[in-house]
Amino acid sequence: MLEETIAAIRPADARALADARAHQDRLTKPPGALGALEEVAVRLAGAAGTSPPPMPAPAALAIFAADHGVHAQGVSPWPQEVTQQMVANFLAGGAVANAFAAQAGASVTVVDVGVAADLAPAPRLMIRKVGYGTADLSQGPAMTRAQAVQALEAGIAVARALIADGARCLITGDMGIANTTASAALVAAFTGADAAEVTGRGTGVDDDTHALKISVVRRALEVNSALLDTPLSTLAALGGFEHAAIAGFVLGGAAARVPVILDGVIAGAAALAAHAMSPAAVDHCVAGHRSAEPGHASALTHLGLRPLVDLELRLGEGTGGLLAHPLVCAAVRVMHEVATFDAAGVTEKPQ
Repeated sequence: MLEETIAAIRPADARALADARAHQDRLTKPPGALGALEEVAVRLAGAAGTSPPPMPAPAALAIFAADHGVHAQGVSPWPQEVTQQMVANFLAGGAVANAFAAQAGASVTVVDVGVAADLAPAPRLMIRKVGYGTADLSQGPAMTRAQAVQALEAGIAVARALIADGARCLITGDMGIANTTASAALVAAFTGADAAEVTGRGTGVDDDTHALKISVVRRALEVNSALLDTPLSTLAALGGFEHAAIAGFVLGGAAARVPVILDGVIAGAAALAAHAMSPAAVDHCVAGHRSAEPGHASALTHLGLRPLVDLELRLGEGTGGLLAHPLVCAAVRVMHEVATFDAAGVTEKPQ
């Protein structure tokens, strides 16, 4: 499934990009007056292969949940069982992601790819468990290559299922105590940045714990150095099951030419892996926001993505992506509904 999906991904269509830019210049507004929104609309036209692009609605949020063996190193003050508890909160509709999804009119699906407990079946819960949490990445590889492929293909399968159900935009979400530590390791490995530069405070750790996180990330990069030779083995060595699943989710959306709105640093780290496997996959992505986590800025710079929202968010769950979705829809609606100078009888600025 992974090879088939990567083979189906096509880069942005050059003709659609040119048509979209030309159409933007004919609309009744000064050229460039809508700033970054114009580039979003052009980007989605290139991804879809047609201008104007289809409306990116309805949207579907997938929250991939998993636990991390590196939690044992004390990198988070939160107990590991919070991952399972927050899954229950998502399913009950009580999380911030649920509130933002209701505002955006997006569906919410929770995917268990590696929670360290057995979850009871529930509506909107998909069980795609690869394992009961990863191994401790500071002591060796977090996953085997086979587990990484299984998680990648779980993400692809979720993307395909949501698109088959009618989703025309995918939004990445995550839940996993200690997953910002794994994210920092992935960002450092894929971008070449120093661990101290990309390791943040996650859920709000103190100075001592932050210093510990940096040292753990450095140790992970050192002990796994021989494994960081291919995108897949790097993902397996340093990532979480949710990182791999989100990478697959991105690849699945790209293969279907359905836009993917990325959330924060966990999604950014996963997108780095997807990009390394298929550079064209990022042509189908929009950066929903810039997280307060420093590694996210490094990831977005490496991916060449400009975030739409910068509100110092550091929650995850898909919250930043959900906030950005109405902006993405507005950018595309302009292409469909705003009159051209000729159609409106408005005189253009002399060239």
